[in-house]
Amino acid sequence: MANVSQNRPISPHLSIYRLIPTMVMSILHRITGATLYVGTLFVVWWVVAAAAGPDHYDWVSAIYGSILGRLVLFGYTWVLLHHMLGGIRHLIWDTGHGLSPETSTRFAWATLAGSLSLTVLIWIVGFIV
Repeated sequence: MANVSQNRPISPHLSIYRLIPTMVMSILHRITGATLYVGTLFVVWWVVAAAAGPDHYDWVSAIYGSILGRLVLFGYTWVLLHHMLGGIRHLIWDTGHGLSPETSTRFAWATLAGSLSLTVLIWIVGFIV
């Protein structure tokens, strides 16, 4: 009988993994999903303030209109778009397309570039309008 414990593979340690774009996007997709939960609470707070009357709405709008508030809203916009584009990427993968390493890496970079570009574009349009 063979000694199974000596022939078993050793589990790779995290120090030998090389970060690749698809791995980073997977981690970011999970983080953005969790962040959307908190960000949605801020959206709910804004809607409740609008329903509570002009005084409450003005107070919340003043907070969201501050530098820190706009920075948080900018981040929320990026998180929302990044998670959405990551979901579209996964939807494409569910159809069986784009699974090759080269294509999946391109999708990962496109998710990042698309989310950043769309965020900036939305904020530019928002300031113009």
